[in-house]
Amino acid sequence: MKGSKVKTAMAYKKFQSDQLFTGYELLDAKHVLVTHEDGQIEDIVLVSDAGDDIQKFKGILCPGLINCHCHLELSHLKNVIPPGTGLIEFLCSVVTKREASPNPSEGGAYEKSVKKKRQAIINAEKELYENGIVAVGDIGNTADTAEVKSKSKIYWQNFVEVLSFTDEKAEENIAHYKQVLQSFENSLQSSAVSHRSSLVPHAPYSISPRTFKLINELTKDQVISIHNQEHPAEDELYKTGGGDYLKLFKIFGVNQSPFPITGKSSIRSCLPYFNNGQTILLIHNTYMPEEDILFANDYANKNGLTLIYCLCPNANLYIENKLPPIELFIKHNCKLVLGTDSYSSNWQLSIAKEIQAITAMARFETVAPLEQVLQWATINGAKALKWDDELGSFEKRKKPGISLLNTNNWTSKKLA
Repeated sequence: MKGSKVKTAMAYKKFQSDQLFTGYELLDAKHVLVTHEDGQIEDIVLVSDAGDDIQKFKGILCPGLINCHCHLELSHLKNVIPPGTGLIEFLCSVVTKREASPNPSEGGAYEKSVKKKRQAIINAEKELYENGIVAVGDIGNTADTAEVKSKSKIYWQNFVEVLSFTDEKAEENIAHYKQVLQSFENSLQSSAVSHRSSLVPHAPYSISPRTFKLINELTKDQVISIHNQEHPAEDELYKTGGGDYLKLFKIFGVNQSPFPITGKSSIRSCLPYFNNGQTILLIHNTYMPEEDILFANDYANKNGLTLIYCLCPNANLYIENKLPPIELFIKHNCKLVLGTDSYSSNWQLSIAKEIQAITAMARFETVAPLEQVLQWATINGAKALKWDDELGSFEKRKKPGISLLNTNNWTSKKLA
């Protein structure tokens, strides 16, 4: 791809910066990205072969960024839940504060609350787009974001997140979430950009065995996600039936653990429900030990699954002030991607800030150099969401978008 001269007879756009990241490697300032007027990639050439009219920038030119985990519908919780509460208190706050209030019977006040929630979603989508994010794996328990997404220029993988604590209500709950999924499909069918929707389990502490089995049956060969090992209590729940999650269950009127006691960690207890060719994004993984990484990778390899480990470092720092064992994921050749989580658990919706959270820590300098983390934010994310034929790298005929990453203040913006 590199090395040819640009034909001046055609209309091209040319971009040069301090560094150019292709999706796979960092190139120096001697290289110029050449695109067609519509953003389609034509070539990467040496500046000596690029001709005139080169647009020059400070920073790193890179393909549009991929955010593999977000909760757009929780955007109204920005600055509502303070940092440092710990996961259990955080989850209790989300459950009790996420709905529009006050009561619908109070008329105008309720409508004002709904309008505020919708405006927060609009603002968050705009922030994602302006930060150079071109595709999002977005969690939703409702279809509240469907209208905004129908007008968006971002690619959306809608993860319709199922909560179903008991086998007795598994079919009823699945039927409800199928309706939510259909709402997304109906709203987005005329969208100008790609979109996809799938049912996904929320977490091991909110999905009954029967519900897991139904989701497995309904998601053959699909991309799904599940929150994984965000707190030690998740493993305790499956090992003993006790622990801090019992406090969360009481909000739902459940006084004891409804889940089987397996004597094993949550990932060892729940991953075996899946065997249907899914690509599974394991989200957060904050407290995942090495033996569980080895188990998960081995199970996936033997059962036709593709495992993706999604890191949301700023959310981990916001809630628990702790990062997942990134060195271990790299050591065991795990497929890594990045996400922002929601405004309930982050200061911003910026993949650039997630990159900063990893690369700024001295202990990651050797195990996760910037070039590698940029791969997680671009081509790895595109592959995970199965849009790598269009997004994630500067390859001929792709239209991945162009983002500019400023490593002085760790911001990013959309250029094209």
